[in-house]
Formats: sequence, structure tokens, C-alpha cells
Amino acid sequence: MTGDLYLKAILTREAVDTTLFSPAFLARATLTPVINAWGGQYVQSVTPSGSFAKGTSNKSGTDVDLFISLIPSTPDSLKQIYLTLFNALSDAGHAPRKQDVSLGIRVGQIDVDLVPGKQQTVLTTDHSLYRSRADTWTKTNVQTHIDVVRTAGMQPETRIIKLWRDQNGLDFPSVYLELIVIRALQLNFSVSLAERVLVVLRFLASNFVAARVTDPSNGNNVISDDLTVADKLAIERAAQVALAQESWGSIVQ
Repeated sequence: MTGDLYLKAILTREAVDTTLFSPAFLARATLTPVINAWGGQYVQSVTPSGSFAKGTSNKSGTDVDLFISLIPSTPDSLKQIYLTLFNALSDAGHAPRKQDVSLGIRVGQIDVDLVPGKQQTVLTTDHSLYRSRADTWTKTNVQTHIDVVRTAGMQPETRIIKLWRDQNGLDFPSVYLELIVIRALQLNFSVSLAERVLVVLRFLASNFVAARVTDPSNGNNVISDDLTVADKLAIERAAQVALAQESWGSIVQ
């Protein structure tokens, strides 16, 4: 079996349900009443975001991300929004975990990350988010993130690298990983999936640690700062080990 056939078979195995009965939509249906009771008139939407919306998720490896958009006139501070949502989830019987800009919970067999954000003005889809780890805030645009990844069209390569990340137990946030794949392949025009994945691994093995990656919707938000040098070196070493393997079955399964 060629590398391309092997990797495409993995992608077929890891295909994610995108119907209305998918985990993402079932999680939203379960949580929307809790969210609406918490935010009331200030909640304007609860939408699947992250890997699911970008087409870069795998059945075995990712959480469901739900973005909660609050209208600009929401009176609470970003910190109050974050903490009161935490309390509302707790009161509803969930066990939320604080994860910087998101709150992680378990809904049945599904891990869900809830990201509350306040729209900055009615003239833009930019949102302000609370960053609990630094007790500060940041600006981002979830739709811009989705559009950048979907337009790049590198979902197959990204999904394989995410599986490789998960199977190696690497700390490599999905947004960061998605942007690195785009960076690594920006001048590569190979039609071979296997060769394109190897290009990404070569980038991770030699250029990743020094690469500066910023939020495509906010240049002041340096996403590459979210990992320590030690975390980046672990990714670099794992990529070097992968490149030394003699078969795809030894790299990703």
C-alpha cells in the first residue's frame, strides 16, 4: 500500500459526523437551555466552532467547541462573564474546568469546550475573550479563524498531523497546529498527501521552534507564545523521530 492510500484510509476511518445528529449539534442542543438561562437576552448565538467548523477534526481525537457570542451591550465584565458561566454550569450539574479562554465540561461521552465572548461592536464580528490564566483579555475573531483554515484547503494534512500529535501525547493547541500546517505548505504544490505530510514534519523538525505565529485576526496575539520552549522542543524531537521511521505505520495509525 502506498503512503497516500494508507493515509487516506486513516482519514476515512476518522471521518466526523457533520449531520444534525453529530456530537457537536447534540452537545449544543443539550447546553443551549443552560446557556440561555445564564445569559438571557444577551446571548445572540451558540455555534460549533474550532476543528468541527474548520473541517479539521477527527472522530477519535478532538473535543467539541461551542462559541457563545454575547451582544456588545452585555453589562458584565469579561471576567464576570467567564466566572458566572462557570457557576451556571456547576449549578446545572456539570463539572466545568477552567482552560484559559474556555470552560471544559463533559456531556455524556462528549468533551465540550465552551468559549464565551463579547462582540466588540455591531459593525464587526470581532469578540473580546477573557484569559483566565493571565487574568487579562484578548481580541479574536472566530469566523476569521474558520475562514482562514477552510480557504487554505489543507484539512487532510492537518487531520493527519493532529492524529500524530494525539498519538504522541504532544501539547500542541489545535489553532497553533492548523496555522503551522498552512505555514509549512504555503509554497508546496505536491499532489501527494504523503509528501505534503512529510513537508509538515520536516518543518516541525527544523523550523518550528523559532517560528512566530500570530492570530490571523489580531497580530498582537502571539499564538506561538502559548507553548514553552520545552513544549516546542518536544514537538521538534517527535517530528525528528517520525522522519527517521521506515514506514507510515510507525509514524501514525
